[in-house]
Amino acid sequence: MAKEKKDALNEKEEKEEKKAKKTEKQDKKNKSDKKSDKKSGGIAKWFKDLKIEFHNVTWPKPHTVVVNSGIVLGTIVIASLFVGLLDAGLIELIKFLLNLAGNQ
Repeated sequence: MAKEKKDALNEKEEKEEKKAKKTEKQDKKNKSDKKSDKKSGGIAKWFKDLKIEFHNVTWPKPHTVVVNSGIVLGTIVIASLFVGLLDAGLIELIKFLLNLAGNQ
């Protein structure tokens, strides 16, 4: 079963490599045509190119987005608690030092 998973991953990697090579070829072609693109096209061409680029994007699975969002939110909560406790501690330290200075 593990071998089947490895084979599936290898096939997926090969497909991604082929796709990357195809994209590189398109990029080279687009770079050579760049001078002529600047003179013609306009906003319609920009939207056409944008649509092509959206097809080249590898979108994450919904589960991956949820997991990554949870990690980010958890990190924010932990960091805010740390900063809040640090702030409260420093305020108490300053109060203590001011009381010491006022008693003398």
